[in-house]
Amino acid sequence: MFVLRRLSIIAILPGLLAAVALADGPADNQVDNVRPVPPKGSELPPAVRAELAQGLAELQALIKEIGNHELLPDVLIYEKAVRWALDFNEVFDGKGGMPGGAVKAVLKSGLERAKALKAGQAPWTTQTGTVVRGYRSKIDGSVQPYGLVIPADYDFQGEAKHRLDFWWHGRGETLSEASFINDRQKNPGQFTPASTIVLHPYGRYCNANKFAGEIDTLECLEDVKKHYRIDANRIVARGFSMGGAACWQFAVHYPTLWCAAAPGAGFAETPEFLNVFQNEKVEPTWYEKKLWHMYNATDYAVNIYNLPTVAYSGEIDRQKQAADVMDREMQKEGLTLTHIIGPKTAHSYEKGAKEEVSKRIDAIAAKGLPAQRPEIKFVTYTLRYNQCGWVTVQGLEKHWDEARITGRLLPKLASVSTKNVNALTVTLPIKGPEAIQTIAIDGMDFTHTASPANFRKTNGKWQMVPSLAVNTLQKAPGLQGPIDDAFMDSFLMVKPTGTPMNAEVGKWVNGEMKHATDHWRKQFRGDAPVKDDTAMTDTDIKNSNLILWGDPKSNAVLARIADKLPIQWSEKGVTVGDKTYPAGSSVPVLIYPNPLNPQKYVVLNSGFTFREYDYLNNARQVSKLPDYAVIDITTPPNSRYPGKIVRAGFFGEKWELQPNDGQ
Repeated sequence: MFVLRRLSIIAILPGLLAAVALADGPADNQVDNVRPVPPKGSELPPAVRAELAQGLAELQALIKEIGNHELLPDVLIYEKAVRWALDFNEVFDGKGGMPGGAVKAVLKSGLERAKALKAGQAPWTTQTGTVVRGYRSKIDGSVQPYGLVIPADYDFQGEAKHRLDFWWHGRGETLSEASFINDRQKNPGQFTPASTIVLHPYGRYCNANKFAGEIDTLECLEDVKKHYRIDANRIVARGFSMGGAACWQFAVHYPTLWCAAAPGAGFAETPEFLNVFQNEKVEPTWYEKKLWHMYNATDYAVNIYNLPTVAYSGEIDRQKQAADVMDREMQKEGLTLTHIIGPKTAHSYEKGAKEEVSKRIDAIAAKGLPAQRPEIKFVTYTLRYNQCGWVTVQGLEKHWDEARITGRLLPKLASVSTKNVNALTVTLPIKGPEAIQTIAIDGMDFTHTASPANFRKTNGKWQMVPSLAVNTLQKAPGLQGPIDDAFMDSFLMVKPTGTPMNAEVGKWVNGEMKHATDHWRKQFRGDAPVKDDTAMTDTDIKNSNLILWGDPKSNAVLARIADKLPIQWSEKGVTVGDKTYPAGSSVPVLIYPNPLNPQKYVVLNSGFTFREYDYLNNARQVSKLPDYAVIDITTPPNSRYPGKIVRAGFFGEKWELQPNDGQ
């Protein structure tokens, strides 16, 4: 029985259970009583620990003998998984499982790979079925695993390209590297379409594929392209529960990367979901509310216009709320969501509904991406997400306000209308039967002579320009903030070696730097790169965002640039505009283009900005601080904030302090 928006099917036994989000309702709403994530692992019997340690040493010796090899990450992921399980007490055996069983299985596979690679062989590279691979991340140099399902008909010697489906996993607080790899070695997952490669990102653990977890997906895709023949016109976005939330955000942020999207359950925004699922009344600051525009998929609902989407929910699943609010927001844009509902089903796929989702997605994927898009509709709030089809947004009039693009292709003409946009690039053919002769932007006509074509708006008028590069500071894609943006690319923690201006500030800095590095490992599964301020090189400054800890007296790098930052810090206090905050009790945190290399960031005294309380529900894992803040450190850090936030705000589009902003 079909209608346009949803399908009802006679209920039968539910399909395979997906990973269910762990949440304790009000018990997980207590700021002063936060359980650890990840939790403490199982205690290993001494004999088992000794056995694993011995095997790990053997694996490490083999890796050393292999030396530098392009396939080494495929082995290093096993070494890291075993080492971290032992070093950080992250052995998570299922009920009734053998002590350390998953870690033993991973160690065994790692040793087999290392021995094969040492002998000049790599059988897993031509293996079908479930395969685990690894890559080295640009963000922190860590090795990260991902799972693959390679179809039986993949011809390793042939030329045929294959459809690729992403599958983002559900929430799993015990999903260590060892747990993930062990599962991916044997479990093909919920969907294995014919002749399709299925990619299972680890997503850097349990962050709903946000921030570094988001970049993990993009890095996985690039790594898979190096090893397998992928049809770029047939890439599908799929996920369930926490993975369904990931699917929603990837669908709206990168709407023309995918040929289809199939989000299941999950969440699509922060405040309403937490109210429904967590029984939490969310009371954000003004800047936290603005920052919701980064990951609230509901704010980008019109972008689904560009992407065929088939949502799924169980009829009695509280996470049906995600598709319902997306449907509501899409209707405001004149769009209708295809929403398949499994009757009388809670948090899982109902068999008949699952088959219907597969049938619809397979039909869409068979068509692939269109050769050209006659019309695009795109909304963004940040230049972090700036591309849709043949238009790339390169500048905004004001970040975190809605920016909108509508583009239409007519014979020989491309018509573009904009809102809150002051720079863009149009990429369309200038030769052949599909050639575009004129580009009209907000009613102003330009002869189309180059592709890509760049446009900038000055004093309300558009101009075609040869380049969008400028000699002055301005917010640009990948250089637009907020603080968390610095941790979505290569970064380096810069440790102070000098004497701080104030002992209390020094104590706070040391505590927060340790917190940042410890929690980077726990939540984003990498060792944060750390280097002394006195050991910095020109290469470091060229290649990485610098996270500067300390003050202008204790950190030599900060001392070099302190007078070039919009917030001044001296022994007299922290000065923001015309207001000075007391020395000894005030610390500035901020993100800003590095005066030593304006193509990269500097960040002062901050790691990623969500904290322990936010680990308990993925919808909380959003930016908590904007471009800058002043912290009163007489209030100790807690599970939500690094101290009392006495001022916070956003820099303007030229990275300037804005009058009255943040006060």
